[in-house]
Amino acid sequence: MHRFFTDIKNIHEDKITIIGEDVKHIKNVLRLNVEDIITICDKNKTEYTSKILSINKESIVCHILDSTTSISEPPVDVVLYQGIPKSTKMDLIIQKNTELGVIKIIPIITDRTITRIQDIKKEEKKLERWNRIAEEAAKQSKRGIVPEVGGILPFKEMLKVLKNEKLIIVPYENEEKLGIKEALKGFDGEKINIIIGPEGGFEEWEINSLKSIGSKIVSLGPRILRTETAGFTASTIVLYELGDLGVIQ
Repeated sequence: MHRFFTDIKNIHEDKITIIGEDVKHIKNVLRLNVEDIITICDKNKTEYTSKILSINKESIVCHILDSTTSISEPPVDVVLYQGIPKSTKMDLIIQKNTELGVIKIIPIITDRTITRIQDIKKEEKKLERWNRIAEEAAKQSKRGIVPEVGGILPFKEMLKVLKNEKLIIVPYENEEKLGIKEALKGFDGEKINIIIGPEGGFEEWEINSLKSIGSKIVSLGPRILRTETAGFTASTIVLYELGDLGVIQ
């Protein structure tokens, strides 16, 4: 069944309105018609089985047949802070982490970050593109929400944001003792933050700064992973250990 997302403000009693780019996709690409059944998510983990009532140029109105809480969302919120990589690697990172179940992705600028977006308009275009990739990946993987790609944060600003967080996991190539499984022991919170460096990894002062706010520096194993691989490797391990991935609902 085709899946779409809409803001909760577009849901009124037993009717849902779809607006924006999805209208063209439904009309011109999928060629759906009145009476066709689709799934609509309100970006708040609720799914609505709905029947199309009307289709016009600006909107599509649907009648809610049934609603249920999405079973495709993980039991904890995993937030990924990703050092911005070169080229279009960020596209892959967003796509795959969305498929895995990450709830939010925040691009960060660290000392060794090569790609730096300093023009506000360019940043806005990048964020628009990245959020569009997240939405498409959420549809394909049947997520109950669309993960948000947040604004770009400098490293020191990220430290301020994370200062009081309960669990921060930082994969680092020079860590040899602590793995993610051990880092998760005793965890009973609702959110886990994962921080991934860019190409070239973290500077030692950055690791020390992360330790100072209580981050757990972990190893991903004996091999060095690329930045675009490290994020979804860490996310996969976290979600597997917490009983999400590899479990039949």
